[in-house]
Amino acid sequence: MLNPWLALETGADAAERTGQVRRAHEEFVTQGAIGAQVRNVVAESWQRCAGASVEPESVARIDLADDDLDAYRSAHPLDRVMPLFRELLGTVADDGAHLLSVCDENGRMLWVEGHSQVQRHAERMNFVPGARWSERYIGTNAPGTALAVDHAVQIFTAEHYCRPVQAWTCAAAPVHDPRTHRLIGAIDITGGDHLASPQSLALVQATARAAEAHLAELAAAGGASADGAPVLNALGCDEALLDAGGGTPVRLGRRHSEIMVLLAAHPEGLTGERLALELYGERTVTPVTLRAELSRLRGLLGSLLDSRPYRLRTAPRTDHDAVGEALAEGDLPAALAAYRGPLLPLSEAPGVVRLRRRLEDRLRRALLSSRDPSLLEEWVRTPWGEDDLEMWEALLAGRQGGEARTAALVRRVRELRRAYGLENPRMPPARHPYAEDRGAHATYRQRSRP
Repeated sequence: MLNPWLALETGADAAERTGQVRRAHEEFVTQGAIGAQVRNVVAESWQRCAGASVEPESVARIDLADDDLDAYRSAHPLDRVMPLFRELLGTVADDGAHLLSVCDENGRMLWVEGHSQVQRHAERMNFVPGARWSERYIGTNAPGTALAVDHAVQIFTAEHYCRPVQAWTCAAAPVHDPRTHRLIGAIDITGGDHLASPQSLALVQATARAAEAHLAELAAAGGASADGAPVLNALGCDEALLDAGGGTPVRLGRRHSEIMVLLAAHPEGLTGERLALELYGERTVTPVTLRAELSRLRGLLGSLLDSRPYRLRTAPRTDHDAVGEALAEGDLPAALAAYRGPLLPLSEAPGVVRLRRRLEDRLRRALLSSRDPSLLEEWVRTPWGEDDLEMWEALLAGRQGGEARTAALVRRVRELRRAYGLENPRMPPARHPYAEDRGAHATYRQRSRP
């Protein structure tokens, strides 16, 4: 197949292909083997689902409803492009055979629209607004997989990991914030196996690009932020993005990203000596090296960067601060949604490491104190939280669901205990040795995100 994101080759028999994939799916969930007839994007997704202990009979769970859902949707950036989605895909949704759906960056469905009869069929698998359709909750599906791989994709009948979804075919494309290039959600069309065509994939891709272009126009009209301050995003990425307004956001190099994060955290400014200590620690670095870095950064920032002491003349809005502000307000769901990953994950600058650990610790302690199973599970379903033993133990201690769910939690906790050298099979454990030294080691294994 020339395009690996398409479900069917031109002229392929849909019924025959469905049978092949269904047999391959059964072989995988029972024996763990993946046949050559399974597309790579689907095979890799199935492996992620198995690693996340997704049950093949799962049905999506509903996170938000009624007023909570309405408030969340109205505050989401994709609300601003829903008229565009309806204009471009409305006829597809109204033709009686398809559904138009839009989800956020976490796979939570925001809108599901179409013919009422088709919607009623979809409701049986909780394909409804407010339900969570990320891969880690409901397995391989077009919107969830598009978010996982950050690419438009079709998922055809039995390619879906969970059996209740295998009667459907869908095509989805991710949507990005044009200023920060971060994922903010996905646009999807769902229906019968006739959607496994090049046209449906091209349609959702074009719609996603049109939405991004419209968001860019709105951002240009509104400035860098609501109050005109620059916007700095550094969570979950090794190179920060700076939007100072009036143009395309600038991707900073790693050292410049560290400097910007440190200066944003110290609006009062830092002397050259203090900034060098925050950047390089006890390493011997000449003042000329730091001055050269700041000179190059000033070439990017212009009058935004001041000196004596080094400071930013206008304090930027940072995603790091957004998480902290949500925590201060006691809004854990908002804090978790704003946390896109560790702050500059690969940075070893002492000042950045301290900021990163402080934010991690605040968020993790708040989540553990809340004992909210949905929030705990959302954390362990992320790349940075999937190996967090303490969180998995908290989920196990407050477990919800049947025997299969409990068994999956027990398996995961035991896997991580072995990985950390904690072989005691007692459930639940006492405090673990690795958690004692938070100053030197992260509680969980950090991963860099692209």
